[in-house]
Amino acid sequence: MNRTFAVLLLLTATVLSGCASSSPELRPYTAEETRELALEALNRRGLSFEEYHAKKAELLGPSQKNVGFDDQGQMSAERAMKRSGRPS
Repeated sequence: MNRTFAVLLLLTATVLSGCASSSPELRPYTAEETRELALEALNRRGLSFEEYHAKKAELLGPSQKNVGFDDQGQMSAERAMKRSGRPS
């Protein structure tokens, strides 16, 4: 009985030590990953519509504006045709 218990204890210790030693490699986040994390945090903050879009515009910068949309938030059919290069 003691021999079985000792083998079982040794096997358990070996498995647990193997699991503990295989940690993921630590590396710094890329700029894209940092931006995605910031956008996810922004989604969870519960801001008003205007505040959310203002903060989102700050995070995305000037190059990520609503391209293809007019001031009312509706897509222009002419812009969609020009962007795809073929009629619908």
